[in-house]
Parts: sequence; C-alpha cells; structure tokens
Amino acid sequence: MIPTKKEWMDALARRHGAALQKRFSAASVAVCGLGGLGSNIATALARAGVGRLILVDFDRVDLSNLHRQQYKAQQIGRRKTDALAENLLEIAPYAKIDSIPAQITEENCVQLLAGADVVCEAFDDARAKAMLTNQVLTAMPDTYLVAASGMAGLGSANAIRTKKITNRFYLCGDRVSDAEAVGGLLSSRVMVCAAHQAHMVLRILAGKYEV
Repeated sequence: MIPTKKEWMDALARRHGAALQKRFSAASVAVCGLGGLGSNIATALARAGVGRLILVDFDRVDLSNLHRQQYKAQQIGRRKTDALAENLLEIAPYAKIDSIPAQITEENCVQLLAGADVVCEAFDDARAKAMLTNQVLTAMPDTYLVAASGMAGLGSANAIRTKKITNRFYLCGDRVSDAEAVGGLLSSRVMVCAAHQAHMVLRILAGKYEV
C-alpha cells in the first residue's frame, strides 16, 4: 500500500528536518545522461525527496547497461527516460518527473533545462561534457553545475573527490581514470562518483558549498 503524500512528506521531514526537506521539495534538478552516473544520481535525489527531476537522454536501455545502471532486464529496449521515470516513481511516488527523450545540443540546451536549480552532467562523451559545461556556465547564470571526470577501473574509491572549480561549478571523480585505459567501468566505483554528485547537489540546495 502506497503511503499518502502527507505520510510520505512527514517521513522525509523526520529524517532530514522540516526546513531542509522544504528546500529539497521545492528544488528542480536536471540530470543529463541517464547511464551509470545519471541513473544513480537520479535515484539518490528521488530518495532524498527532491521535488522535480528533469531527466534528459536520447538512448534506450541495452543489456550492456544492466551491470551498472538503474534499470531492469524487462526494460531492455525502452527509452531510458521512460524506464527510469517508472523506476523512480516506485521509489518516490510523489516526485514530479519531466522525461525528455532528446539529445542536448548548443541550440536546445537552455530551453530543455529551463527552471533547473542544479544541472548534473552525466555524459560519456567528452565533447558533450564540454558543450554542456559551457552552455550552463555561460547561458544559465543562476544555475549550478555538478559534473564528473574519472570513475573507471578498480582504483581506490577514496581517490574520488568533489572539487569546487568556480562558485557555480563542481567536479566529482578522480579526474584521471579512463574506461578504455583502465579496463572498463564497475558499478561500485561509478556509484561512488554518482553519490558524490548527488550529495553535492543536496549540499547546494541546503546552502552548503565546498571551499
């Protein structure tokens, strides 16, 4: 039996404190790329009670995704935006989820991400990462960006860090490991980096910033 919305929100307020939960509930966060990073970021934010999640990805669930991404075998072939939204609503039934099955470009970036307080960059492609970073930091002056660089291989999870780059830009990862160079991606280490990104988002929403 699904709890009522009041029961749900009361439970979150007891865990996080009413004032902090009010901030989370009022926030909008965009997750760009719904793979190993993005699907785990979105799951963590949904569990924290973030009020609105904007999910952006043009890809579909593939068998090769299941070892590190928050999808199920029966969702293979479905759009990632639809499959992840379905999974998140099982976790957080009162979250507002905007699913956008599209590729982000320089031309549509600002429009697709309008209203986001924080944007999470969770792409695999270096050019897409650079494009999103440039667009958010130059064309969205009131929006924070939390990005990732380096989470591949069997290196120590303790090497993954969150670093403040500018007042609105935070970078998570070890900043050196590359999937092709160090032997691929493991769910455990990818999830550590995703947790860094999600936690930095929550810190930003709470008004706490790295130095």
